Amino acid sequence: MKVNRKLFVKETLLILFSSFLSATGIYLFKFPNHFTTGGVTGLGVVLNHIWPTYSQAMYTNIMNIGITVIGLILLGKSFGIKTLIYTGFFTIMIALYDRFLPLTAPLTNQPFMELILAVLVPAIGGAIMFDIGGSTGGTDVIAMLLKKYGRIYNTSTALLLADIFIGALAFVVFDVQTGLFSVFGLLVRSVLTESVLTGLNQRKYFHIITEHSQLVKDYITNELKRSATLFEGEGAFTGDKRTLVLTVVSPRQAIDLRNFVRKNSPESFLLITNTSEIFGRGFKPN
Repeated sequence: MKVNRKLFVKETLLILFSSFLSATGIYLFKFPNHFTTGGVTGLGVVLNHIWPTYSQAMYTNIMNIGITVIGLILLGKSFGIKTLIYTGFFTIMIALYDRFLPLTAPLTNQPFMELILAVLVPAIGGAIMFDIGGSTGGTDVIAMLLKKYGRIYNTSTALLLADIFIGALAFVVFDVQTGLFSVFGLLVRSVLTESVLTGLNQRKYFHIITEHSQLVKDYITNELKRSATLFEGEGAFTGDKRTLVLTVVSPRQAIDLRNFVRKNSPESFLLITNTSEIFGRGFKPN
């Protein structure tokens, strides 16, 4: 199978950027505040408080490396090169932060603001990884193992329960305030990841019923550099011949196409809908 070098370089850079965001948000805002919003990083916060022999970063890296090795052994190729790159760079970033930027207290006295950043920044990083078909390692690898070897079909539910358990540990290990922040952050994280992922993939789906199909088609292909599909039909009441033009464009291009149709074919019927799951040439590969 021929490797698309340009795509590989682009995705590798996105993976590194995603890993950088996650490591930065977790180390600067999650660790100092003892937020246990699930995952191996949340467990690292708990273990550091119970057994302070190692730092939160060290516990996180030990677990990440261990899970990565297990994933390689048990999952093989299905583990994914993208997950390997992400996990490796994330581990390096956490180690560098721990070595050169040790934190003994939160950066500010605004825990709610830091909770937002502790959730938002890694959520963006995770959404970028999911968008290119990768995973962020850690509990994601556990999900793969559960799916392959355990008789658990709904792994997302199992992982959510595990994350809630880790988040709830903050009530016992720390205090009620930290526990409430952690559980709230866990819930917000799942919503934010989905929202960011939807935003990254959002496109506009056009149904254009027009008598000027050639004009509209030329604008889409020549100006917007997109393709379209045309269907011949007729009006139910008038019986007049019409052409249905179907196309998908970016939100920015959607404004241009809408204005063009309204100006040059004002009698056209125009239906625009949002979509975020598109597979095929010019978008995500099948």
